[in-house]
Amino acid sequence: MKSYLAAAIQMTSVPDLQKNLTQAEELIDLAVRQGAELVGLPENFSFMGEEKDKLAQADALAQATETFLIKMAQRFQVTILGGGFPVPVGDGTGKVYNTALLINPNGQELARYHKAHLFDVNVPDGNTYQESSTVMAGKALPPVHFSDNLGNLGLSICYDVRFPELYRHLADKGVDVVFVPAAFTAFTGKDHWQVLLQARAIENTCYVIAPAQTGTNYARRQTHGHAMIIDPWGVILADAGDKPGVAIAEIKPTRLEQVRRQMPSLQHRVF
Repeated sequence: MKSYLAAAIQMTSVPDLQKNLTQAEELIDLAVRQGAELVGLPENFSFMGEEKDKLAQADALAQATETFLIKMAQRFQVTILGGGFPVPVGDGTGKVYNTALLINPNGQELARYHKAHLFDVNVPDGNTYQESSTVMAGKALPPVHFSDNLGNLGLSICYDVRFPELYRHLADKGVDVVFVPAAFTAFTGKDHWQVLLQARAIENTCYVIAPAQTGTNYARRQTHGHAMIIDPWGVILADAGDKPGVAIAEIKPTRLEQVRRQMPSLQHRVF
């Protein structure tokens, strides 16, 4: 593993595929111009709208999004994480998997993860979310991709961040960098987003790259923003604020080694 720059992209995605892909391409370009070699896009980056509209376009969204990720990785010669987009399950239920996809600079798929924890919550701001009405929960724990250059990369999506056992699984696999692409609600985000990300970084002594949605995406759906990169000590290295943009920071193997030496908590586990 070498030292390198990583980018967590922040978007305001809307119910328009082409607008979103144009915005994503501009922000990937911005990140690469600043030297990023690993780029993460947020959950719902290619489409964020009503559930019925997502389902109606699911096949087209899946194909266009995957093609886009491959094209961007090859064009910019970077490794890209597409943080969450619908892929039809194909079992007759009409549902989709909320899918994260990691692509290398050659356009090859490195890892794929279907979001396991679905956001079925009545938020105190008056909004109700029922992700399971259209999304099939993934049945498998997320994978870790082992990279000589970028370190061991683990996947997760948004609501997963509230379930520490998932990240302990990644730590057991030797993860160095965890992706948490998200579309966190504005209401819950203001209180929980940063502290949950810091907790996952600290307890697993790993970097966290958390791309995010921000602003008003459609109707009453408002997202928190603050795409972040956090180091293994819990230090916030970059924060994109509340506007579309990019959070960029250096991922350092020497920092990982230092923190794991200073706080070897993973070695002290009893259970």
